[in-house]
Amino acid sequence: MTMGWLAELADMVAVHGPVVRVSIVRADGSAPRGAGAAMTVAAEVFTGTIGGGALEHEALNAARKMLPEHRGAATPGWRRSVRDYPLGPSLGQCCGGHVRLLFAVVAAAGLAALTDALGAGEKAAEVMALRPLKPGSPMEFARHRKDDRDHWPLPLRRLVRETMSGVRPRGPILAADWYAEPLGPDLAPLFLYGAGHVGRAAAKVLADLPFEVHWVDTGADRYPDEMPPRVHRLVAADPARAARHAPAGAWHVVMTFSHAIDLEICRTVLARGDFAYLGVIASKTKRARFVRRLRDAGLSEATVARLHAPIGLPGLEGKEPSVIAVSLAADLLLRLRAGEGEAVQPRLGETGGGS
Repeated sequence: MTMGWLAELADMVAVHGPVVRVSIVRADGSAPRGAGAAMTVAAEVFTGTIGGGALEHEALNAARKMLPEHRGAATPGWRRSVRDYPLGPSLGQCCGGHVRLLFAVVAAAGLAALTDALGAGEKAAEVMALRPLKPGSPMEFARHRKDDRDHWPLPLRRLVRETMSGVRPRGPILAADWYAEPLGPDLAPLFLYGAGHVGRAAAKVLADLPFEVHWVDTGADRYPDEMPPRVHRLVAADPARAARHAPAGAWHVVMTFSHAIDLEICRTVLARGDFAYLGVIASKTKRARFVRRLRDAGLSEATVARLHAPIGLPGLEGKEPSVIAVSLAADLLLRLRAGEGEAVQPRLGETGGGS
């Protein structure tokens, strides 16, 4: 099976033939994107970005020059090349930094070999893909801290072991002319309840952030015809039941068509206690009513205080769905980067959209 960005490569190859994955493996000084940023280049289209501007234009041209000789190839080839770009002198960009790009050709034969090396049920964020910068050798995978190959350079082996054991954050590694990166981002599970106007706006914005969004509503006909990427539709006659089965540490954002459903979801999540964030779209009146009823349901003051109502950033207020969605997304992203939901204290005043 394919997973993470390998799945995206497979989709591109199936439609366009061989592609080139262009990755920033090193970024020094002021650069438009950091290590780990990547784009996939076909003959006439590309996806992803390494920062735009002159750097991306040069990378697109270099990548497309690698493509013609690989059309129809029956063997993987594993062709790669590395290029260094001083952004100021060579490209005239005002950033003034320096980036190193890895160009790797990917064709159907190579993808088939990589797919055979992956097992079913593996999570993309838990698998590291490793390959030397030099061409000729296939991509390899590390799945846990005991994965260790004799031909891997010692600095790489140490860093991969530290990454897989949780000693260092999961992210791109450049060591001894080898490059390693997770097959997919480490996404926080987020349950978005409600597919109304605000829910639709929120789903679009959250789809591009480091969350795996599970979009919960009572009927399939409540969702848009085209779902945002990385957003999973979850139809539940009783949305609170979905909340009961959410993984520990999940984020919960509540904005259904019913105050009664909203309240029951909030009560369920608060009673569990093992969540990163719980927010409900609310006015001052709705918040007061919910707090009173949650207390009446037997929840402690400390537990009820973990409810964020209203949602969004203070000062970034509005009734428009798009404004509420942006304010919510900015607030959640700040909390995520601060170290999960409880790193920022809940606000008790009235800001943001409500109902």
